[in-house]
Amino acid sequence: MYKSDIKQLADELIKTRRLSGEKFEQLLTHRDVVKKEIQQSAKAVTTKSFHRTLYVRGLIEISNYCRNNCFYCGIRRDNDYVSRYRLTKDEILKSVRLGTDMGFKTFVLQGGEDPGLSDAFLMDVLDSIHHINPEAAITLSIGEKDTATLEAYKSHGADRFLLRHETKNRDHYYQLHPETMSLENRLRALSDLKALGYQTGSGIMVGTPGQTYATLAEDLVYLHELQPEMVGIGPFIPAKHTPFENEPAGSVELTLFLLCVLRLMFPKANIPATTSLNTLSKTGRDDAITYACNVYMPNLTPPRHRKDYALYDDKACFKIEAAENLDDLKAIMKGLGREVVMDRGDFHV
Repeated sequence: MYKSDIKQLADELIKTRRLSGEKFEQLLTHRDVVKKEIQQSAKAVTTKSFHRTLYVRGLIEISNYCRNNCFYCGIRRDNDYVSRYRLTKDEILKSVRLGTDMGFKTFVLQGGEDPGLSDAFLMDVLDSIHHINPEAAITLSIGEKDTATLEAYKSHGADRFLLRHETKNRDHYYQLHPETMSLENRLRALSDLKALGYQTGSGIMVGTPGQTYATLAEDLVYLHELQPEMVGIGPFIPAKHTPFENEPAGSVELTLFLLCVLRLMFPKANIPATTSLNTLSKTGRDDAITYACNVYMPNLTPPRHRKDYALYDDKACFKIEAAENLDDLKAIMKGLGREVVMDRGDFHV
């Protein structure tokens, strides 16, 4: 394609917030031609939507047990090298109280698909969090659930749910997951979340084995159809003792470009700067926040367990990723021209 054709694609994306799958694929393939234009346009949209604020969410990693065996995941069921843990109710609520004292108004409960975490336990925890912090928004990120369970969580005060679709392409899906898992069930769960009124988050890892510009284009078209209120993407990082342990990591550069594309597609969506960006690149997190991201999730998990929730190798979790270093985060973000705010940061059209 000519450079003028690529610039025309970028202009179409900026004006209409969408492209066809074929056009997305061309844009990604020839992104060097329009990278600066896309970055600056995304930066302008981020500033207009969020006025240089950065929302923070208190991340509590409640369990690293998982019944699934995703090929990329460091806490997959068959990884016998993982030191497994499951937080008690008291440990979770202690983290919530700590975060509440620090001013957090959003908590993200994240874990594997742990059969040991009963629905009754989680609903009791949801009730207790609202008793401690009635203003808090609660996000769940605990894998696929059936419709009735999602409805029950909602009735006990879950406001948001993060569930990356990982890939919309069926062949690619089964390069990442065993045949016991189902792409259709994941997409069904995301559809349920939207129908139930959750602020719904989805997304992908960038650079997983088998991923192509064509599959990424399918992902972008799917996200446009889903219209998520949150979008989470980060580079793939291989984890030891998994089938992908010797695969190369994903590209920070491509991840940053995709974050900018997503910001143009979803001007008001909450888009976090992920820890994986910070793990691979000294500037990745800051660049993501400069151009496209408006959310950061400091870790409130009890410190002794943070290294055990290792979805990938060399996870950054003890510097400004740690909630107890919130003042350091505020100072660094101030240097980027962003103000850390402790609001709920709900999605608004």
